[in-house]
Amino acid sequence: MSMTPGGPEYLDAGGQAPTGPADDNRKRLVVLGALVAGGAVVAGGAWAATSFFATGAQPAEALPDSTIAYASVDLDPSGGQKIEAIKTLRRFPGFTDEIDLESDEDLRERLFQEITKSGECEGLDYDADVKPWLGSRAAMAAVELGEDEPAPVAVVQVTDSGKAEEGVQKLVDTCGGDAADGEAGGWVVEGDWLVLAETKDIAEQVVDGAGSGTLADDAAFGTWTGEAGDDGFMTFYVAKGAAKYLADAAEMGSMLGGPLAGDLTGSGSDAMGGFDQECFDQATTTEEMDACFASTEDSTGSDTDMGTDTGTDSGTGDVPPELEQMIADFDGMAATVRFDDGSVEVEYAMSDYQPDVTKYLDSDEGASMVGDLPDDTIAAMGFSLEKGWAQAMVDYVKSALPEDAASIDDGIAQMESETGMAFPEDVETLLGEGVTLSVGSGIDPEAITNGGPGEIPAGITIRGDADEIQAVLDKLKAQVPPEVADYLQVTEGDGYAVLALQDDYRDALASGGDLGGSDDYSEVVDGDAQTVFFVNFDADDDWLVRMTEDMPEVSENLEPLSAFGVSSWLDGDVMHGQLKLTTD
Repeated sequence: MSMTPGGPEYLDAGGQAPTGPADDNRKRLVVLGALVAGGAVVAGGAWAATSFFATGAQPAEALPDSTIAYASVDLDPSGGQKIEAIKTLRRFPGFTDEIDLESDEDLRERLFQEITKSGECEGLDYDADVKPWLGSRAAMAAVELGEDEPAPVAVVQVTDSGKAEEGVQKLVDTCGGDAADGEAGGWVVEGDWLVLAETKDIAEQVVDGAGSGTLADDAAFGTWTGEAGDDGFMTFYVAKGAAKYLADAAEMGSMLGGPLAGDLTGSGSDAMGGFDQECFDQATTTEEMDACFASTEDSTGSDTDMGTDTGTDSGTGDVPPELEQMIADFDGMAATVRFDDGSVEVEYAMSDYQPDVTKYLDSDEGASMVGDLPDDTIAAMGFSLEKGWAQAMVDYVKSALPEDAASIDDGIAQMESETGMAFPEDVETLLGEGVTLSVGSGIDPEAITNGGPGEIPAGITIRGDADEIQAVLDKLKAQVPPEVADYLQVTEGDGYAVLALQDDYRDALASGGDLGGSDDYSEVVDGDAQTVFFVNFDADDDWLVRMTEDMPEVSENLEPLSAFGVSSWLDGDVMHGQLKLTTD
């Protein structure tokens, strides 16, 4: 162990990163070393689900403001709130059978038991070796330290720094890690926090970086976590700086939640067209980051506006301008998971990095239409569409997939030829200003099996002119079998059109109702919602329980469910979303 006057205490675990594949010993220590950080965030599951409404010091205080991704968990029970959460979870027989967790149990010990039950760390004792120093909060993070890639880091709260040193060393010794060879990774004990990283040097850099400015004090972190609502037992954050790693994320899928395309494997400052990587690396403020996207210099030395392809890029990548703009517009995001009065809730907020698309969804018409559905609705989805949306969506897809633009145009032309529909006019008429898709009470699996689609109480409500909508449907009737054409007949309502598979349900939709005034709906759908998805598990005599009654183990675990809602809305340049599940 080495100590510096007035500074952090370091446990030596080898100063160099391992050069070969990690052996089993190191793998075991990584698991144990991140006892709370990794296990709780990724695999804590039910135990993590019983902690919420964070209080006291948080892991963000131990991380530098150069952190670009963060996921924290708080395993500190909070009196009656913990009891309420466990009572909620214990309503599900599957949880009780597998976990059997009581409200007065030490969640950390239960997690420790699960991680060590394989016997790889025989001789390690929780009460003697872990409990004396292990705190209740932890986080996993990605931190920029001036290297090509961000460093993965775990932060774990400690209650006694001296015992933490001894405890981590015991983990190394018991679980077989070889600190001398650097195979055990590296760690630093600083105040109330244990910082774990691939090497001790990286852990030291993280501690030193936090001394100059912490993530907790970062303005963007505070803004986005605040936008995500009240504190919960888990918090997630992605900084604007993460956008520059989009190339790597695109290989695994969409990091930012939208369709990503193009060759993002170029190198150099111009590898991403108008994106200047070197500029971004050196930027320290949001304004400086934005400037890195505004213009860049091509290989001839002339300035090129963002997205303009001169054909002389020094890199090999070719990114559509819209994707470059999307990266520039991404300012961050955060999410919170919490329990509250018998429900579990996930709330998120993120920058509106696709304003050219989302502006066509910026209306509460669809959500309002869902609220006017019959009271006994089982499930419904509603969304709004502003005029011009169809062409905007096609333009967006073509810009994201420029190599497919011609085939997209050919497909539209073929659709027009075969159906007689005009694009985009008829498509926009067909879906109007708002749409709901819904299922009503009266589900009878046997009747549906024997009678076909006409026995399903499902339908569509469209805000628009019923005659104009019918005129478009008439063009489609000639292209489909008669049994399908029968369903392409609208019923006119007050400013809307109704299509349904079942005549009785068609009448019910035409009559409307007050679904939005029900407790089940209001408890899971946010009042600001513009797009809504809602399921009422209690409706139609516990319809889901009835449909699974031949599978008792499944049915009894579905019975406690009450309602589920997904809400999303746009507030200025921030996209909000909420998922909420309630129990009886």
